[in-house]
Amino acid sequence: VQLQASGGGLVQAGDSLRLSCAAAGSSFSRYNMGWFRQAPGKEREFVAAIRGSGGITLYADSVKGRFTISRDNAINTVYLQMNSLKVEDTAVYYCAANTGLSILNMKLSRLYDYWGQGTQVTVSS
Repeated sequence: VQLQASGGGLVQAGDSLRLSCAAAGSSFSRYNMGWFRQAPGKEREFVAAIRGSGGITLYADSVKGRFTISRDNAINTVYLQMNSLKVEDTAVYYCAANTGLSILNMKLSRLYDYWGQGTQVTVSS
């Protein structure tokens, strides 16, 4: 599956932003989807994940209560709604897809099969 992330930009602290990740290919609902981010000089870190059916979600503690992951399998798209953005949320955000991972393993970037190109999110103070 090919993934295309979009929606990044420059916002101020406290603002909201919605990222989208469009998937090209068939059987999108069989893929569990994740969002990861990488800030300059730091390792890529898990942000959120959602099961193929959309019934189960998982969040990093740093974004819990502020970010919401969702998906629309009818249009092969996964979203990351980011509210109350903080300066420390600044990073390149990547969407990724996997099949067959348990919900806890969905935090592990090395286990994902497909990656999008990334979209820059910059939060200014």
